[in-house]
Amino acid sequence: MTQPDQARSILERLVAFPTVSRDSNLALIDWVEAYLADHGIRAHRVWNEDRTKANLYASVGPEVAGGVVLSGHSDVVPVDGQRWTTDPWTVSERDGRLYGRGTCDMKGFVALMLAAVPMATAAGVRRPLQLAISYDEERGCTGCVGMVEEMAKVLPRAAAVIVGEPTRMKVVTGHKGGAGYHVHVKGFEVHSSIMHRGVSAILEAGRLIEWVNARNAQASAAAPGPVAAPFDPPWTSWHVGQIAGGTAHNITAADCRLGVDVRVVPGERIADHLSAFEAAAAGIAADMQAVRRESAISLQRYFEVPPLVPEADGAAERLARALTGDNGLHVVSYGTEAGHFQNAGYSAVVCGPGDIAQAHQPDEYIETSEFQAGLAFIERLVAQLAA
Repeated sequence: MTQPDQARSILERLVAFPTVSRDSNLALIDWVEAYLADHGIRAHRVWNEDRTKANLYASVGPEVAGGVVLSGHSDVVPVDGQRWTTDPWTVSERDGRLYGRGTCDMKGFVALMLAAVPMATAAGVRRPLQLAISYDEERGCTGCVGMVEEMAKVLPRAAAVIVGEPTRMKVVTGHKGGAGYHVHVKGFEVHSSIMHRGVSAILEAGRLIEWVNARNAQASAAAPGPVAAPFDPPWTSWHVGQIAGGTAHNITAADCRLGVDVRVVPGERIADHLSAFEAAAAGIAADMQAVRRESAISLQRYFEVPPLVPEADGAAERLARALTGDNGLHVVSYGTEAGHFQNAGYSAVVCGPGDIAQAHQPDEYIETSEFQAGLAFIERLVAQLAA
């Protein structure tokens, strides 16, 4: 089987596993572990707390420092409610595109990572190719944390990490950090005609949303600094993506739940932004409790992703530019596992095939030309590790 055919075959197998983040990824991990074993490679798992999901990492080649980590996530977003014209769990090709959930984000790159294994063993790489496959990236990069920590402790330190999120093979050297909260506003029900005697959880949640809007307006009005300027938008942004609550139109709402997240430009402390939000919530809660002691606002932080900070003369950037020929300045506003790797002391960039605009969409696809460009990138990387 040719290398392109093998990579395509692996992609088809990976897409067939419906590894939506809410579900287990173990069937895919079992398959990958068996695939690696067939090539004489031992894999290592890092489990979640209830052992329903696992990260997997492996090393191909000699146990020496100076290798390269290729990192990708196994989970995908749901297809529920989306209008697909193809089976999302079967790769189908038409008009130069490979359709299927995860083909772009990011089982396409994971397939290329695995296709690199027989290339690396055949080439006799002199520096190791390390593979890292995570779970729950789509839930705020929460799954990879333990894996990154373990790899940093037990494997010879790699010189570079390449996280293969879809960038059209452009070298992304910086991304925003972020964090998110599940917010529960607990009010007190009374008839809406005497609403002043109760506490409307919805109206109080509205005050939090007003704070978010004001914070965005303030940030967007300020002149961006040199680090923030390349980002879109070039400022730290807050967002409320979901809200639900209330019993009836004529009852003050007993409960309101909303999701609040922030995307922070490198150079600013995530903790400072979170402290400001928590202080605002505490102030609103105090006003609520002055009316009814039973009312409250609870905040559950469910993810935090460190930013990827552009490195001065970074090893990962030098490597990725040499392999791609890309010399442009590229940053993104979404978060990736690269920030966690960088926090653990690795040099890291984001570079992979496909267009982020296709991620999470119905009829998600990766262009065959992008998949081929990714394979050529992998071939050049293996050649360099063998040199």
